[in-house]
Amino acid sequence: MKKIFVFILAMIATSTYAQGLKTLTLEDLNFGGNNYHNMVPKHQYTTWWGNELVRTDVEDCYIVDKNTGKETELFSLGNINKWSGMNLHHLYNITFPVAGKTQVLLNDGKKQMLFDWEAKNEIWHTDNNFNGSTQASNFNYTSRTTAYVKDCQLHIVDAKGKDKQLTTDGSRNIVYGQSVHRDEFGINGGLYWSNDGKKLAFYRMDQSMVTDFPLVNIPEIDWKPAEGESRIATPAPEKYPMAGEKSHKVTVGVYDTKTENTIYLDAGDPTDRYFTNIAWSPDNKTIYIFELNRDQNDCRLVSYNAENGKKIAELYRETDKKYVEPLHPITFLPWDSSKFIMWSQKDGYTHLYLFNNKGEQLKQITKGKWVVMDFLGFDAKHKSIAIASNELSPIQKNIFIVSLETGKRALMDDNGEGWHTGSLSPNGQYIVDSYQTPTIPNNIAIVNTENGKRTSYYKAEDPWKGYTIPTYECGTIKAADGLTDLYYRMVKPLNFDPNKKYPTIIYVYGGPHAHNIDARWHYCSRGWETYMAEKGYLLFILDNRGSENRGKDFEQVTFRHLGEEEMKDQMKGVDFLKSLPYVDADRMGIHGWSFGGFMTTNLMTTYPDVFKVGVAGGPVIDWKWYEVMYGERYMDTPQTNPEGYANCSLLPKAKNLKGKLQIIIGLNDPVVVPQHAFSFLKACIAAGTQPDFFVYPGEPHNMRGHQSTHLHERISQYFFDYLK
Repeated sequence: MKKIFVFILAMIATSTYAQGLKTLTLEDLNFGGNNYHNMVPKHQYTTWWGNELVRTDVEDCYIVDKNTGKETELFSLGNINKWSGMNLHHLYNITFPVAGKTQVLLNDGKKQMLFDWEAKNEIWHTDNNFNGSTQASNFNYTSRTTAYVKDCQLHIVDAKGKDKQLTTDGSRNIVYGQSVHRDEFGINGGLYWSNDGKKLAFYRMDQSMVTDFPLVNIPEIDWKPAEGESRIATPAPEKYPMAGEKSHKVTVGVYDTKTENTIYLDAGDPTDRYFTNIAWSPDNKTIYIFELNRDQNDCRLVSYNAENGKKIAELYRETDKKYVEPLHPITFLPWDSSKFIMWSQKDGYTHLYLFNNKGEQLKQITKGKWVVMDFLGFDAKHKSIAIASNELSPIQKNIFIVSLETGKRALMDDNGEGWHTGSLSPNGQYIVDSYQTPTIPNNIAIVNTENGKRTSYYKAEDPWKGYTIPTYECGTIKAADGLTDLYYRMVKPLNFDPNKKYPTIIYVYGGPHAHNIDARWHYCSRGWETYMAEKGYLLFILDNRGSENRGKDFEQVTFRHLGEEEMKDQMKGVDFLKSLPYVDADRMGIHGWSFGGFMTTNLMTTYPDVFKVGVAGGPVIDWKWYEVMYGERYMDTPQTNPEGYANCSLLPKAKNLKGKLQIIIGLNDPVVVPQHAFSFLKACIAAGTQPDFFVYPGEPHNMRGHQSTHLHERISQYFFDYLK
């Protein structure tokens, strides 16, 4: 009787406590929500001033004692604006370019200035007259020169503010200085300064032969045309190279600020070729580029003379029966300019290799059935490098110091658990280790790489304290091959009762270069999952074969038949769910975006008796309508793999739709163009099936701002209506 009484008292206390907790909403949990910024773990922003650590904030800037974590103010926002005459709104983006000198680089959008805060005087400045309307820009501190693209033309602004226009033929068809190859192959820009800032390498992309996809801009509801201006919507065509069709042609130019001459690398005919991961030699005389054929199965590292553009040598060649995917430029050793580090997956896992500038492999630096995820920098004193890898667990990211002499690795992060992002001091002696674990929102430690001493610097409070939260779990199941471990995340409803049966939603992505489950806070759960769990749903997320960070065989198993192996694995997840007594197999839904939208639609129409409700966002419907670079890497061309494309198309499956399926797209999606969704609707009309459809005018592939909250309200409501 006493035990029962105690239990009842405990239940009453728990109930009373729960009643005092607040409920999380989409305004709290979605990145477009009005309260989202208060509900994410806080962070401390740091940068390096030589080997000194500096914290930057809105109002103040501090130097941090690396051994104690104690802070001393350097200057305030108010003072730096007063002294310099600038109009900075915060100090987050300031940098300290010269070690040992009290100089800070400031940029308020209108002006860029090098300022001495101790002497309180300006050292140098240039006006940013081009800012706000540029298509691309890149500043080199050493030469204090800026390259930028405006109105499609490439310009140079020197340290004295003199502006020189380098091109005249820039247009929608001829693109200078911007990202090429649809942002694939690790490319995220098109302007590359030499180390001394005296030469600029840049992309030139001729896309005149690429077909326009006819996107349309819908005017805002409060827009009023000027006198004589039409009210009609305006064309917004997107140059879109579809799989198997003509692609753009890229060349690499080099501008010499001293001679004021421009040359182009003599790389031969650019037709059906990719040029990526541009790197400069330490002496600024040579440019290194990875060149890839259109089939993406033959990759070469080639060096060029930066003064005349002539080819010097082919240093390395890698081929593969499926594909080779260069994602990183080479990196030269700071103590030996004749040697460089190169990334490769040639042994089955992403690892680092040491080469000399003759193209001879000297050693494999890292090795094992795990992948290198980040390269943090060098320790020249000890001839070592800092990396991040998932050696300890496929769902972790941990920081190691690796000796280039012996290959030995030493764990350097704060706890050996969770997901770590590191920033290495220039001398390699200290790492700022920012990390999460499933139960830690955000901690920062300062780690001495020489002695392993760890100094706790910052611990973020739980921003969800005082709110009701569901339960987050992680585990593994076997893939459809019966051998491979697949990781899953499960989010259980509030006040979970194992004796009840819950409607269950599978959130899916499943495509390359992405994963959903790792050892971050709440196992990297999305805010929407928490919201739905609070509404009484069980959420299940599985990283199938084909996703990232598990090695080449794991990733390439989907080659030439996207969706097939992925679905087999996801259905193993369904089998696992059905084995759980608290999962209602008659109330099972699925949701995903982009590749996940493809998977959602595929699963809904391949297994129509399993999934009752689905929401597919921005779905690929037929891979022959996707872009050349990504689509042909994983599927080859429609001409060479017609059977694969036919089997992966969802159009013939439109007739199979039984459950409630809502398709949602951005009308101005330049990634998965609306032709996909519209064609599926046509197929459903012809077959007599009834999907639902919603579109966001003016939005790209993903909804921006508060429209994202509206989107997730819509997704949620669909499950509330049909998966009760």
